[in-house]
Amino acid sequence: MQDHVHMLIEIPPKYSVAEVVGYLKGKSAISVARQFSGRKRNFNGESLWARGYAVSTVGFEEEQIRHYIKHQEQLGGKGTDEDGGF
Repeated sequence: MQDHVHMLIEIPPKYSVAEVVGYLKGKSAISVARQFSGRKRNFNGESLWARGYAVSTVGFEEEQIRHYIKHQEQLGGKGTDEDGGF
């Protein structure tokens, strides 16, 4: 599996994309550190996630994107599915 994560999430207007991504990256990094490093506190000087992220809005193609995310392991990193979509 590639070293990135695809998610399809709906963010309420009162939250910014940066807030939500920061929260998800922060909480998941803490969880991974506790689970695999056996630590009870945050780990200093180490990082799980890259600094950046990519975001796109979804309109009518939501189902196509859902399908891509659900089946990305079977795609083997090709970047497109058999229908020529994502």
